[in-house]
Amino acid sequence: MTLHDKQVRVCHLFEQLSSATVTGNGEKLKHSDRLKNVGKLQPGAIFSCFHPEHLEEARHLYEVFWEAGDFDDFIEVAKEARTFVNEGLFAFATEVAVLHRDDCKGLHVPPVQEIFPDKFIPSVAINEAFKKAHIRPEFDESPILVDVHDTGNILDPEYRLAYYREDVGINAHHWHWHLVYPSTWDPKYFGKKKDRKGELFYYMHQQMCARYDCERLSNGMHRMLPFHNFDEPLAGYAPHLSHIASGKYYSPRPDGLSLRDLGEIAISDMVRMRERILDSIHLGYVIDSEGNHKNLDEHHGIDILGALVESSHESVNEEYYGNLHNWGHVTMARIHDPDGRFHEEPGVMSDTSTSLRDPLFYNWHRFIDDLFQEYKNTLKPYDHGVLNFPDIQIQNVTLHARVDNVIHTFMREDELELKHGVNLGHARSVKARYYHLDHEPFSYAVDVQNNSASDKHATVRIFLSPKYDELGNEIKANDLRHTAIELDKFKTDLHPGKNTVVRHSLDSSVTLSHQPTFEDLLHGIGLNEDKSEYCSCGWPSHLLVPKGNAKGMEFHLFVMLTDWDKDKVDGSESVACVDAVSYCGARDHKYPDMKPMGFPFDRPIHTEHISDFLTNNMFIKDIHIKFHE
Repeated sequence: MTLHDKQVRVCHLFEQLSSATVTGNGEKLKHSDRLKNVGKLQPGAIFSCFHPEHLEEARHLYEVFWEAGDFDDFIEVAKEARTFVNEGLFAFATEVAVLHRDDCKGLHVPPVQEIFPDKFIPSVAINEAFKKAHIRPEFDESPILVDVHDTGNILDPEYRLAYYREDVGINAHHWHWHLVYPSTWDPKYFGKKKDRKGELFYYMHQQMCARYDCERLSNGMHRMLPFHNFDEPLAGYAPHLSHIASGKYYSPRPDGLSLRDLGEIAISDMVRMRERILDSIHLGYVIDSEGNHKNLDEHHGIDILGALVESSHESVNEEYYGNLHNWGHVTMARIHDPDGRFHEEPGVMSDTSTSLRDPLFYNWHRFIDDLFQEYKNTLKPYDHGVLNFPDIQIQNVTLHARVDNVIHTFMREDELELKHGVNLGHARSVKARYYHLDHEPFSYAVDVQNNSASDKHATVRIFLSPKYDELGNEIKANDLRHTAIELDKFKTDLHPGKNTVVRHSLDSSVTLSHQPTFEDLLHGIGLNEDKSEYCSCGWPSHLLVPKGNAKGMEFHLFVMLTDWDKDKVDGSESVACVDAVSYCGARDHKYPDMKPMGFPFDRPIHTEHISDFLTNNMFIKDIHIKFHE
């Protein structure tokens, strides 16, 4: 069987999944014995990657897929499961299997935004597509195009950031990241340990918060305030998203509601989880399930805490420390109907493919990040010996674009195909047209002097951070850490004497360079046995840099070179997917950097100004990001 043949069979598993005919729980006993533990979550219900019961059923299903004898067996059992398993749960479990089965290397799952367009495109546009498709004469095969219009207005201050929160790319990234790192992943069962999984949970979400604050400052807004009081009234949000599989919708949240107890979890339990986590951070150790102390040292502490806070299968003691992060998402998603008396659907916070749309996501994750920062603040600041790279001096950095040291941003038109996710009664193309932020291509030129007599191998680390806060004051060095966003990280060779290191923005270690569409995959376009579904994980390239403003918002471009011979990890040079290793790690390899994620901004900085923090192997260039309407 060719790679293309296998790819087509995978694609067919996801074709019009929201509109698939399922038999439901009443027919479950007619199915094979190995699927006996699935089918509990009703078809049409909104699957949540945060709810323990949903995750447990999904784990059973992807383990069945994992145990399938060969590729044909996997496809057959997946086709059987599709007939009665909840649509979202099926998609999650099937994609986890495709990601990790050895006989699926080189295969991709179609983009989630094409599988479930109703999670990304407002219901008004979806309804317009239905109407246009059904009034179009059968002989007319021309494509149908519907426009996506704004769903909010300026009465809501957060409306100014809707372009960012509701971006198709970042919501698809969040869905995919939680597939690469499912919280229920058991390394002993699968024989594959996901290196530094807890630390990646911390770092990827910390970067989301940092990027969101950069967008807020770009729009003249204050940096976000963390959620901190479990009794406080919360701001509202209306997603305007339908849920085609159920015929319902993602519920809005009115202003002023507070968290309430659910049948599965009490708010007092979540308060207790937070206090126990903070106690352990201040004591310097956690208590595992057998009562032993496990030190939160500088090498493994953040990884232990990440697994514990999420909480993932690798939590050292879930019974004691609980499941704080996930229950936060669930309680916020059901805040409008906590006891289910009105049979309302949950809000977008319940779903990894929609939760980034809600402003509350960022308040909640700043609260989660503050727990991690509480731990980071217990660590000693990096000293000169750790920061310095002997004999290496950066002499200048230039950002080359249409105008040097200025990046221009703008809104770009894009289209999303709907026909593979929504049954419109025919096979012609139906697309939704929308706009997203984008930027011009640019490159970095780093002038470096190698004062030694031999070649040096260096890791180049590039970050960006706003220079001024919401009041126009220059942001102090220690506060810059929380808004520093990683732009790139890569290896380079330095010969004795002068060197100029050039790197293009398209090569970033943070972003996803290209994702094949549903049609591409059906026609075998872009298939490569060395590339797999794992390679679809990454931050969208069009959001590599913040929006900036019309005047030209000033940012610090920070560049640091460290000793690659001390940074390298065995096998890191043979990693297949190098697109977005900073946020997504590497499949079946260790994380390809020995340094802590976010280094050198992951620990407190005790200098007043960022310039006092610099060593010879660092350089800051002030650049501008200018937005054009």
